Amino acid sequence: MKSAQTTIHVSVQKQKLDLRQGGKIIRSFPVSTSRFGLGSEEGSNKTPLGRFKVGEKIGHEMPSGTIFRSRRPLQADEPLPETEDWITSRILWLDGLDEENANTRDRFIYIHGTKHEDRIGTPDSHGCIRMRNADVIELFTLIDEGTPVLITE
Repeated sequence: MKSAQTTIHVSVQKQKLDLRQGGKIIRSFPVSTSRFGLGSEEGSNKTPLGRFKVGEKIGHEMPSGTIFRSRRPLQADEPLPETEDWITSRILWLDGLDEENANTRDRFIYIHGTKHEDRIGTPDSHGCIRMRNADVIELFTLIDEGTPVLITE
């Protein structure tokens, strides 16, 4: 199913991620974008808009619910993250392609799993695109690094 025509489109208004192939929607998933609104300012915890690509895929073959800290799976003897905004299961690290979102990678904006699956469908994140764990694992298998991503209002 992977091809150069595979793209990801995130609608902030609909709180939805569509996976498209050749322009046709092949999968749709509910998501959660930032509760702080939209923007690209450093430290704002806002979800950026514009054109991106999946710069790096992290978490291949890790169990669902694996907790990541600094993009590394948490080991059994390590303390849980102090934040409530856990990053779980898979990480799709985004690279901004527009001048106004060029800092996206440095802001650590991801598409990732969450322990707050009950909040999916409403803006609740700290800037990232949160997904249900099963959904982000499925998406991870359907796309490649370099897949184009569009985030719109």
